[in-house]
Amino acid sequence: MKFDAVIFDFGGVFTTSPVQNFAVFEHEHGLPERFLGNVIKQNHHTNAWAQYERAEIDVDAFDDMFAAETKAAGHEVRGRTLVSLLSLKLYPEMIEALARVKQAGFKTGCITNNLREIDSKAMIAASEDREAIEGIFANFDHVIESSKAGVRKPEPRIYEMMCEALGVAPTKCIFLDDLGINLKPAKAMGMTTIKVLFGDVKPAISELSSALNVALI
Repeated sequence: MKFDAVIFDFGGVFTTSPVQNFAVFEHEHGLPERFLGNVIKQNHHTNAWAQYERAEIDVDAFDDMFAAETKAAGHEVRGRTLVSLLSLKLYPEMIEALARVKQAGFKTGCITNNLREIDSKAMIAASEDREAIEGIFANFDHVIESSKAGVRKPEPRIYEMMCEALGVAPTKCIFLDDLGINLKPAKAMGMTTIKVLFGDVKPAISELSSALNVALI
């Protein structure tokens, strides 16, 4: 199959995943494994996290709402505490893969769920190379951020918006994300999907390389 575009998630694809930070926090504070992630997944279209990513509430409201949700689940964690766990580190291999995809002539896009106060660039750890971050975004033809668009993954509309912006059919797109829940709507509309594994982006890069028939590593 010939593809016209490759669409990437940001956090967990070009960077370490917040889920990895959540796991460390849970271990250090005696919380059940995947506690934070499970709270975020509950009522995932309408809960505090979803509303915050669509910029429907501010950080103060999120702080209180997330505290209430986690308390109801058995262990109170403030929303601001969760936000503090969003500092991420870059994966150079995926940055290089994006550059090669772009050089090969494919259209490129990024669909990212982020926060109004902390956009995708601000989520990168202070120790990381800011020039590298700018280089990533320079290689995208179009970027959709949930906090600016008012829609978030896995809502189908956000994938449709990207296809419209790039001028491509879903069946001509490959979409990479680290969360299965975000891949399902893309696959349902005809996109070829690739899951990026936590902590190891190389298998996904190899899969993308085979699909495009382009050397990415």
